[in-house]
Amino acid sequence: MRLRLGCRLRYKLFAPTPMILMLNVHYSRAGDLLRRDLLTTDPQVSVSAYPDSFGNWCSRLVAPKGTFTISTDGIVSDMGQPDPSNPTAEQHTVDALPPEAITFLLPSRYCETDILSDFAWKKFGATPLGWARVKAVCDFVHTHVRFGYEYSRATRTAAETLVERAGVCRDFTHLAIALCRCLNIPARYCTGYVSDIGQPPPYPPMDFAAWMEVFLGGQWWVFDPRNNDVRRGRVLVARGRDAADVPLTHTFGKNELQDFRVWIDDANQPPPR
Repeated sequence: MRLRLGCRLRYKLFAPTPMILMLNVHYSRAGDLLRRDLLTTDPQVSVSAYPDSFGNWCSRLVAPKGTFTISTDGIVSDMGQPDPSNPTAEQHTVDALPPEAITFLLPSRYCETDILSDFAWKKFGATPLGWARVKAVCDFVHTHVRFGYEYSRATRTAAETLVERAGVCRDFTHLAIALCRCLNIPARYCTGYVSDIGQPPPYPPMDFAAWMEVFLGGQWWVFDPRNNDVRRGRVLVARGRDAADVPLTHTFGKNELQDFRVWIDDANQPPPR
């Protein structure tokens, strides 16, 4: 299937303001782009790009004072298949993990494994190793945490989410990542698009989504503790240790976000306004 995806952000800026943006489809899906999701700005400014330490594509610019709009709009080919699964995928011992996975066992800004370790082992230490253990973590997080945009807070950590039992998709993901790491399962944070294709209406307003990838059986697998069901049309934008590594926009100055729109729809439908 063909999916149209993109976003539009409008800011009010009080002075010329440097920005770093992670809004383009991840290089691992670049070959699926039928129309590149080029980043455009209004007013037009010079944009440079570079890969960060995790391989994410970053755009760098200086926005002028006043109203400033950032947009992307592309078309991607997607097989329309649900996230791959393998309930027999085995958990690696720590000494057998490849070096690139070790980073995703360590504590990070929003995932405090030192605080959550005792809880994780008491709660999940008796569950089967591997896929079943990750599934148990996701089931717990999905039922333990209440979703709502009114609960959004940029500084909430995994440990705080466990106590407060409320948050948005990034909070679900941070808690699940931290619990997996406590259990010696490498887990990394992902952000991108998840379509509503195949889901029953009514549909909530579209937003960028957060999920995690865990390392089992020699490869990375998608798990989504927020939705915890079958999803189609998942398109990665960036991945890292947690949300601190992959801010969609990083703004170096005072600003007001005045409009924020995200879309991922059947490309045969009318374009968003």
